[in-house]
Amino acid sequence: MSHDALRTILPVAGLDPERARTVEFTGGSDPILPTSFKIGETSAACLGAIGLAVADLWEQRGGKKQGIGVDVRRATASLRSGHYLKMEQAQVSHERNPVMGMYPAKNGRWSYIHANFPNHRAAALKVLGCAEDKDEVRKAVAKWDALELEEAIIAAKGAGGMVRSMAEWAEHPQAKALATLPLLEILKIGDAPAEKLRDGDRPLSGIRVLDLTRVLAGPSSARTLAEHGADVLKITAAHLPNLGYQEFDTGHGKLSAQLDLRDPAQLQTLKDLARETDVFIQGYRPGTLADRGLSPEELAKLRPGLVYVSLCAFSHVGPWSSRRGFDTVVQNVSGITTRQGELFPGKEPGPQFYPVSAIDYLTGYLMAFGALVALKRRATEGGSWLVRISLAQSGRWLVGRGEVPEAQLKDIPAEFTPAEIEKWSMESVTPAGKLRHLAPTLQLSETQPYWARPTVPLGYHQPVWPARP
Repeated sequence: MSHDALRTILPVAGLDPERARTVEFTGGSDPILPTSFKIGETSAACLGAIGLAVADLWEQRGGKKQGIGVDVRRATASLRSGHYLKMEQAQVSHERNPVMGMYPAKNGRWSYIHANFPNHRAAALKVLGCAEDKDEVRKAVAKWDALELEEAIIAAKGAGGMVRSMAEWAEHPQAKALATLPLLEILKIGDAPAEKLRDGDRPLSGIRVLDLTRVLAGPSSARTLAEHGADVLKITAAHLPNLGYQEFDTGHGKLSAQLDLRDPAQLQTLKDLARETDVFIQGYRPGTLADRGLSPEELAKLRPGLVYVSLCAFSHVGPWSSRRGFDTVVQNVSGITTRQGELFPGKEPGPQFYPVSAIDYLTGYLMAFGALVALKRRATEGGSWLVRISLAQSGRWLVGRGEVPEAQLKDIPAEFTPAEIEKWSMESVTPAGKLRHLAPTLQLSETQPYWARPTVPLGYHQPVWPARP
């Protein structure tokens, strides 16, 4: 249940696990969608943790104690919020590239080809020596040993992997390295005086957040901080590949600017922004930003008191620490798609994705939770802080919550009712038109979350902070 899942999160942040009892969970329990994995209880638990951390910051400001509520069904819907987007009443497409998927390899094994980003797709196709055609990819993969193909694609700077069972993954050196880590880490990395929260009528009033992340996990963490009043500035660059429709999902509440960090002048602009920020969120592989002077330690020297949130695919330890990865990659290499395919076969045999982007959004929620906890520590004891997590750590936690018994996995609806989606949705007027999308899920009695800004196209704003009130 969600209370039990929440009790496993709170101690990681030094919070009393019994505070889980103060969160009201409604809306039933797993299974909610067709999967044995407990996506309902875990999503609700992560949002409940955010509620407790937000309530703490509000009380730190002198605000009243908050009532905290999470609807488990609504929380589950938030794990695929990109499915519920309508622009001017037309459904926003969330289709993946048709080449992306799992293919039979030699000896009865399967291989996952990640092909959503054009650079990763090109890397896989170059290794396979075939055209961008699903049938051609199928023929090419069938000639490969899955493990050899995994290594060849990674060496070519692509992404993907051999599909494993849970038992196989448990014996893998990377899984064993992950087992040495907590769900997330909140580490003090420098000294700085305590910073009193700025005056304001929202829990994160006056807090500035730099968002240097892409896809879903990192952007959803910054979106979550914007829900509670933070000024979020997303930084991307014109040359970086992106899936534009995802901004309609994760861009709520944010400003958006572009900086090319290969240009020394634009890199300096980012550092100048960092001097005036409170939270810096990045989603690059460990060490990638160090050569640009953007490591946690370097930025903490530049801006004492910084909360640096770091996301990667497979954590900072183990043989895969520098490996590219996404929610779908983690699902495949860790046994999730194998188990999903056993219980819920698809149109074609073999491994299957679960029906949401659970690892992505759970990780995003946990990143936001860690940032909120670190902001309170900065306000009370000072210091610069590092919040560190990976997709694989969140996946390990999700799987570790156990599975719904098979006997309960009968006749599960594949979708929420239209009435539920309508009830949970709102409309925003964006530069691209009227956008219908899910509203914030978390319910707070004193500071109900909302986004003060609509989502905008990438690079819509200049890279400058808005004036604080």
